[in-house]
Amino acid sequence: MKQFLFSLLFLPSVMLGQKIDHLASFRDLNTDSYFRSNYDNDFFAAADKDYTQGYNFELVAPVLKKNPLNVLLLAPKESVSKYGLSIEHIGFTPQQYQLPDIQFEDRPFAAAIVLKSFLVATDNVQKSRITSSLSIGLIGPGAFGKEMQTGIHKLTGNKIPLGWRHQIKNDVVLNYRLGYEKRLWSYNDLFSLQAHANAQLGTLFTHVSAGANSTVGLIDSPFTGDKKGFRLYLYAQPTLKFVGYDATLQGGLFNRDSPYTISAAAVERFTAQFDFGVVLKTRTLYFEYTRSLITREFETGQASAWGGVNIGVTF
Repeated sequence: MKQFLFSLLFLPSVMLGQKIDHLASFRDLNTDSYFRSNYDNDFFAAADKDYTQGYNFELVAPVLKKNPLNVLLLAPKESVSKYGLSIEHIGFTPQQYQLPDIQFEDRPFAAAIVLKSFLVATDNVQKSRITSSLSIGLIGPGAFGKEMQTGIHKLTGNKIPLGWRHQIKNDVVLNYRLGYEKRLWSYNDLFSLQAHANAQLGTLFTHVSAGANSTVGLIDSPFTGDKKGFRLYLYAQPTLKFVGYDATLQGGLFNRDSPYTISAAAVERFTAQFDFGVVLKTRTLYFEYTRSLITREFETGQASAWGGVNIGVTF
């Protein structure tokens, strides 16, 4: 509990990121101007391994339409587009993170930090949306995963992670992601069902995924642009993924000097993830609590879980 509370207090002074997709329609704020912070931690699953922590600072504003990197993103003419930037940080550890030796048959220590340019294009007629993003950053010691986790554990009295010297070495991160989401059915402002598909190509993650998501409660529609007042709803999203490359397991694409990695043959090519949570919105505020479960990501690994809290404000 102390680690979790400290991490929340630590949010304003660090660069954040998350493994959960912040561009999913059930997380839409129905405005083109907002700021949101996202925090993930496996504390919510009573664990301290695999995807152990992630942070994200996300800004959406009309002025970001001038970002020159937007020429690489997809904005169909018939869609309503909004533009954003985010700074993300993710960290991974083996289960016995307090041991100084390499934990063979477990995942390596790894951390990455990226700056992401993204665009959300919504077609209000077809009730669909296309999301695209370009991430540029670094995986390795330069992403300060060791310093962050060690500092938090010292201040909260938890076990000190001693294996970061064996982490994935520094390498460049350059990733492009394209997503599509389509509303299949809805009932008034009480229930909706969507299908989604995503593809990601780059030096950090390369994969394709598909699934569905649904919301139930007092919902609004990110596919119409209508902005309502108080909203409170539950969501669920199962996703199947085919993994082509994962640098947090296999090491950087260009720097092959990492002391320990998971071989390509040992990477699980098919994984399943289930996200669920609750969202509360007002006209100006956004609150979310989320949980995620994922099947094992390499042959000798285990299924893992984490949770998150997201807070946003419109302006």
